[in-house]
Amino acid sequence: MKTISLSVLSFFIFLMAYNQKKGNNDLVIAKGQMPNIAKDKNNNIHIVYGSGDSIMYISSKDGNSFTSPSLVAVLPKLSASAMRGPQIAAASNGLVVTACTNGNIFSYKKETSGKWTKAVKVNDVDEVAKEALMALSADSLNAYAIWLGVSPKGQNVYGATSVDGGKTWSKNILVYASPDSTVCQCCKPSVAVKGNNVYVMFRNWLNGNRDLYLIKSADGGKSFGQPQKLGKGSWKLNGCPMDGGGLAIDKSGTPETVWRREGNIYAATPGMPEKEIGEGRSCSIETINNKNIYAWTEKGNVIVMKPGGMKINLGKGSLPLVKALNNEHVICVWENENQIHTSVLEL
Repeated sequence: MKTISLSVLSFFIFLMAYNQKKGNNDLVIAKGQMPNIAKDKNNNIHIVYGSGDSIMYISSKDGNSFTSPSLVAVLPKLSASAMRGPQIAAASNGLVVTACTNGNIFSYKKETSGKWTKAVKVNDVDEVAKEALMALSADSLNAYAIWLGVSPKGQNVYGATSVDGGKTWSKNILVYASPDSTVCQCCKPSVAVKGNNVYVMFRNWLNGNRDLYLIKSADGGKSFGQPQKLGKGSWKLNGCPMDGGGLAIDKSGTPETVWRREGNIYAATPGMPEKEIGEGRSCSIETINNKNIYAWTEKGNVIVMKPGGMKINLGKGSLPLVKALNNEHVICVWENENQIHTSVLEL
């Protein structure tokens, strides 16, 4: 009887573990830090992350099974922590990866052979990206990179465009300079490209307030208009929250944003009042058929909020990103204890 009881107990333990895994669909796909994710025109998922000084790459056709990790490049003193890490975007002419070290940003293009090109420097001025806070987006042939760059008085937002998959980059431009000498110095900016429209979101520092602003280019990132403050409230803070927020463009071409103010997460469409959706930090956004999906970290757990407001706790982790797989599913990728996790969620 004892043997039978132990067997039954073992079976139930196995069953509970299986159901929990199946419910979250939580996969550990690699060891590393700071994953970033992109989807190409064929709905393939591409992820880059840092592992020591190595930029690593992994991909999936369905979000449920992944290739083995492969090396993009070794970049000595690679920045891959605290919002700083390799970025990836899918242009129509291939995958582009950017990464930062010692204040310089380098890009790599994935050739049709599967090999990655040698590093090309994105920034014109040496060691300008001291904080290693950058972002990358692409649509059609246009890839756009932005970063916080040093200026004589502080940090401001700079950008550059590539139309050949990251092999070459345009002359860098000043996207925005704060009249109070610097933007928020340690908050990662965001960028989203749709056709010739380039949207850049950043945390500003005006009159002591650390609020999010959005600025738009209608000519592929060659020039930008006036910045627009997001939300009605303000966050007066004598310090940097180290939290940049998330940006996406919906099916109709409208930018949608999510960001943190104090301990709360807010979602906002430019020109509209913000809506509080939760508590936490490190938020991101995806939009599917004009419906928004959000992810953030709350008390050490990864939270995903589906359209309609249902929240799902994916377990321990930080810095989650969400990306559409199709019209019915999203994939969330995050890091926890030097491991890269993913989970596919049905909407």
